[in-house]
Amino acid sequence: MIKFVCSQIFNLMGWRYSQNLPQGVRSFVIVGAPHTSNWDFVPAMTLVYRSGLNAKFVIKKEWLRFPLGLVLRPIGAIGIDRNKIKAGVVSSSTDLMAHLFEDNEDISIMIAPEGTRSAASEWKSGFWHIAHKANVPLALAFADYKTKHAGIGLVIHPTDFEKDMRTIMDFYRSVHPCCPEKFKLDQRYS
Repeated sequence: MIKFVCSQIFNLMGWRYSQNLPQGVRSFVIVGAPHTSNWDFVPAMTLVYRSGLNAKFVIKKEWLRFPLGLVLRPIGAIGIDRNKIKAGVVSSSTDLMAHLFEDNEDISIMIAPEGTRSAASEWKSGFWHIAHKANVPLALAFADYKTKHAGIGLVIHPTDFEKDMRTIMDFYRSVHPCCPEKFKLDQRYS
């Protein structure tokens, strides 16, 4: 219901949606950038609703306890048990998230690589490592507040970290965030 409501708000605000997803591929790591405002929730939920993907995002499992779980689960939250890393069940959080793709053939994980809504000159690279380990593509999602256009643009298969990061920075270079002062490309690759 929340996704549908966001999609209607998206329309009322005069936005348009497009996607460039390959036919037949149902599992991706969805890269969500720029992420500078809580308003990014509306285009993100619209993307999930209109793409028809089984899109999820990960949070600490403790956040899914009652009553928050009643709201967070329906919009795609998956609780991650970081104790599995501490106990040695998996070696890293990227391994833990890559295993989600093994357990679910039809799932996409949304990740904001900036790691914060504040300006970050270095992005977290876990999204790339998750996609590489899980052997799934990266779908570059965007919300351009200047053109009021959002969706999924470029889809790439992770092969070479440095090259892929440069491609990703080039893609996001022309996207206008809600709060431009809070967005920076990763300076190591731009």
